[in-house]
Amino acid sequence: MRRRYNPYSLPPWLRTVRRVCCQLAIPFCIFQGIRTIFIPTPLDVIVLAIFVLIAVALHLEWI
Repeated sequence: MRRRYNPYSLPPWLRTVRRVCCQLAIPFCIFQGIRTIFIPTPLDVIVLAIFVLIAVALHLEWI
């Protein structure tokens, strides 16, 4: 049986790191999106997709 995820069971330093990452995810996505518009290389598109997936996962508390 799978255990339910409880963010309060994490150590305080890890919760702080998670909050900081959650706050920085959207600005990184915006920066990468602007960069992808001006210089669209395949690597930029892949990095933008990864950043968007991480931002969604953090804000929906999947990770």
